[in-house]
Amino acid sequence: MALKLGDKAPNFKAQTTQGSIDFYEWMGNDWALLFSHPADFTPVCTTELGCVAKMKREFDRRGVKVIGLSVDTLTNHKKWLKDIEDTQQVTLNYPVIADPKREVADLYGMIHTNGDLLTTGRSVYVIDANKKVRLIISYPESTGRNFDEILRAIDSLQLTSDYEVATPVNWTRGQDVMILPSVSKELAMKRFPMGWTEQNSYIRLVPDPRR
Repeated sequence: MALKLGDKAPNFKAQTTQGSIDFYEWMGNDWALLFSHPADFTPVCTTELGCVAKMKREFDRRGVKVIGLSVDTLTNHKKWLKDIEDTQQVTLNYPVIADPKREVADLYGMIHTNGDLLTTGRSVYVIDANKKVRLIISYPESTGRNFDEILRAIDSLQLTSDYEVATPVNWTRGQDVMILPSVSKELAMKRFPMGWTEQNSYIRLVPDPRR
């Protein structure tokens, strides 16, 4: 059965480029970004893994651990790291799971249904500190991911987990947010004593509570 938003992320044990892990223990009390790539020694994947390594400080700032995965072997992963370093000018600073038996891939539904049965797609899972799946995105093999957008979505997820707000279209960190329609006017006055800009009865804009 495919994972859905709000499901508990399955735990697993695996070999990675940074040693053996138990996923839950590796996460600890942090959030996690788990993302799969189709294969080692491929051009798009090489750019993606390099990009995440360069952005890792941004994920760290948000308490998000990052980990990659493909169905290649650990031996291939370790050989590939040098290519990533040489072409992307960055050292890989997070683990990549070796999943040659597709155990984790099958557990998370990473295999493209209509594609090569041995190939994981470009799947993205954001998992919160309670081990709940909060975001699922799947890209085709030919399209590289936009990790700036994934980071933006994490900002929204973390903000809306702590406050009774939603983020509007194209929102970025620090911009105004929306009071949830489920929050009554009386409760909103207590939660947001600075007031809000009301466009109509259900569109109520307030400054980002974390600013």
